[in-house]
Amino acid sequence: MFGGKQALLTIYKNATPQQVQPARGMATLKAISIRLKSVKNIQKITQSMKMVSAAKYSRAERDLRQARPYGEGAKLFFHKAEVPEDPVDDKSSRKLLVAVTSDRGLCGGVHTQVARAIRSQLEGDGRNTQIICIGDKSKAILQRLYGKNIALVASEVGRRPPTFLDASKIALEISKHNFSSGKIVYNKFRSVVSYATSELPLFSAAAVEAAPKLNVYDSLDADVINSYLEFSLASLLFYTMKESACSEQSSRMTAMDNASKNAGEMIDKLTLTFNRTRQAVITRELIEIISGAAALE
Repeated sequence: MFGGKQALLTIYKNATPQQVQPARGMATLKAISIRLKSVKNIQKITQSMKMVSAAKYSRAERDLRQARPYGEGAKLFFHKAEVPEDPVDDKSSRKLLVAVTSDRGLCGGVHTQVARAIRSQLEGDGRNTQIICIGDKSKAILQRLYGKNIALVASEVGRRPPTFLDASKIALEISKHNFSSGKIVYNKFRSVVSYATSELPLFSAAAVEAAPKLNVYDSLDADVINSYLEFSLASLLFYTMKESACSEQSSRMTAMDNASKNAGEMIDKLTLTFNRTRQAVITRELIEIISGAAALE
C-alpha cells in the first residue's frame, strides 16, 4: 500500500504544468477574484460620483434660474435694435468662436458636442477665425487640427460653480480681440436627461452702431455703447457658463448611473463565472482523488 502511494506521489512530481489541472484552475479563480474585486471598487466610485453630481446638479439648476435674466436681457437688447446676426462676409472679416466647456470629464459627450459644432464651422477656410476655449476639454479636442486658430484658453473652469467675476475676466480678455462677428457655442440645459448644443451671436461695436433701430434707446453714444457691450458680453458668458455647468452635472449624473448599472451587470457575470469555475475545480479534484484511490486498490 505504501509503495502505491509513493508511486502516485512520483507521478505528480514528474507531471508538467499543463497536466496539473488544479493549479491552473486555482490561478483562474484568483484572476477572476481580483477582477471581481476591482469591478466592485469601481462601482463604489461611480455610485459616489453619482451622488456628488446629484448634489451639484441641484445647486447648478438653482443658480441657472437666477442667471437666465442676464442672458435674456442681453439678447433682448440686440433683438430690439435689430442688429444683424450675419454681417456681409468678405476676405478681411474676422470671426470669433467661443467654446464653453470645462476642465473635467466623465460626463458623456457634453464637451465633444461643442467641439464638433465648432469643427463644422471651421471646415474649409478657417484662417480668419479665432477660437476662445473656456475649459481645457475643448482645447484638447480642437488643438490637434485647429491649434493655430486657438487664441485664448481659460483654465480652472468646472471645479467650482462659475461666477460673474469669472465671466467678467474672460469677457475682458475677449474684448481685446478684434472681430467682425462671433458666436458662443454652449450646451443649453433642457432637462435632467436632455441638453442641446446651441449658439449665441456676438456683435462688434460697429455692427451695433449700424443697427437700424438703435434710436429706440435714448442717450446712446460711443462710450455708452462700448460700456454696454462689455457688460452684455460678460452677461452672455455668465449665462452660457451656467447653462453649460448645469448640462455637465446632469450628464455626469446620468453617465455615472449608467456606469454603476454596467458594473453591476459585470459583477453578476463574474460571480457566475467564478462559481462555475470553482465548481469545476472541485469536481475535477474529486475525480482525481477517486481515480487515484481506485488505482491503488
